[in-house]
Amino acid sequence: MKNKILFRIFAVVFALSGLGILAAVILPIVGYETASKVRYPKLISPEVENKAVVENDNLDYTRASNWFVGGADQAEFNASNVSFYTLSIPKLKIDNATVAIGGDDLGKSLIQYPGTALPGKKGNAVIFGHSILPIFYNPKDYISIFSTIPTLKKGDDIVLNYDGITFKYRVEDLFEVLPTDIQVLEQNASDSFLTLVTCVPPGDPRKLKRLIVRARIYTD
Repeated sequence: MKNKILFRIFAVVFALSGLGILAAVILPIVGYETASKVRYPKLISPEVENKAVVENDNLDYTRASNWFVGGADQAEFNASNVSFYTLSIPKLKIDNATVAIGGDDLGKSLIQYPGTALPGKKGNAVIFGHSILPIFYNPKDYISIFSTIPTLKKGDDIVLNYDGITFKYRVEDLFEVLPTDIQVLEQNASDSFLTLVTCVPPGDPRKLKRLIVRARIYTD
């Protein structure tokens, strides 16, 4: 009798554990999709998406060159000698994360998109960072480093340290685009801008959209 009771207790515990794990995977994705309709109402592309382009399960999304369709190719990401600077986002506890200029492996660092402006210069510095489920967020792990950037808001600070000089940027806008919307990589010489890019929803293996965080340089 006691064995049957214990067996039932273990069965219930395992079932609840399984449901908990399933919820931990699915709920953040569903929650992001629901919230994003309110927080990020604009997609640059029309609502009708090219599923053959957007949903490609064979792509390796730890390679920055796979993130936009029609943008820089693999050769351009590896064309120059790699040099580095650092990025900090105090709100997310990201402190002096390495940004590689030239390079493609998002498992090792953040990546600056080829041909975009250097920090502090006129134009648009574009930085890619990988994301996974927010419950696994670790600001020291480059596979998860941008998992929580959807929580950024207008007015939040981003700090770049390039060649011994500190540049401060303030978030002005957040919005979603499709992988075909490469115009977000274009340059704007009216000021010094910073664009952070990650795949969303965080943790969704299909990598359907890109979250864009747009910031502008400022001085105290």
